[in-house]
Amino acid sequence: MRRLFHIVQLFKEYFIVASFIIISVVLMTENDNQQIHQIRALSIGILGRIQESVSFLPNFFQLEKENEILRRTNVNLADEVNQLREAKLENIRLRRLLGLKETTKFWLVSAKVVGKTVNLLRNTITLNVGERDGVAPGMPIITDAGLVGKIIATSGSYAMGQIILNSHFRASARVQRSRVDGILAWEGGKYSLLKNVAKTLDVKVGDMVETSELSSLFPSNIRIGVVASVTEQPGSLFKMIEVENAVDFATLEEVFVINVKPDSSRIRFEERVLR
Repeated sequence: MRRLFHIVQLFKEYFIVASFIIISVVLMTENDNQQIHQIRALSIGILGRIQESVSFLPNFFQLEKENEILRRTNVNLADEVNQLREAKLENIRLRRLLGLKETTKFWLVSAKVVGKTVNLLRNTITLNVGERDGVAPGMPIITDAGLVGKIIATSGSYAMGQIILNSHFRASARVQRSRVDGILAWEGGKYSLLKNVAKTLDVKVGDMVETSELSSLFPSNIRIGVVASVTEQPGSLFKMIEVENAVDFATLEEVFVINVKPDSSRIRFEERVLR
């Protein structure tokens, strides 16, 4: 109590002024005098104008909350747009693949690429289909764009494919326009190579390259790519032919496995004759 009394003594002038102000306000509100009414109306008008003049100032706390809501909404909308765009692209890819499935005469097994390497000398892809789906080693892999590679190993639920961009990959190929035959290979560069093509044979830049009926593994007429360059090699009987692959392996996501097995009797016969 002594401390409280000391505080009152210290600030007694302020308490007295505040008390007079409160008493004055109470008397003004209770007074029905005409002059008091006028003062009250004038005060209300002044306060109204002040509030109206400062009403344009933003409520920073409200703005911060609204900005947070808008940011969350933008993030959600951006995610939805991205999902719709991805669904649209997947729909386009699947339509192309379905078109391929309808036009081909072979039984196709659809598969998704769940793993791949494209920067090694022995590049492969892993597919989410396997022996339970009827997939076996030696079966060709394709897309609507063209030849991808072949199956080299399988398990119950997965399969590994050797793609064109593999130094061990080989396929019989031909130039569609001139029917010139060669061997498709890859030696680590940007393009595949069409090898064993004599200098005298007709091959031009822009020619389409496809699988040939000489292959014991791949069905004929599967698109491989386009001739990107033709170079005469000094001291060699063969041309240097680079082929730009039709399949973009960097973006490869869906493929088909052709359920056709190589003619084992033909392979054994050719191996026996050429041994």
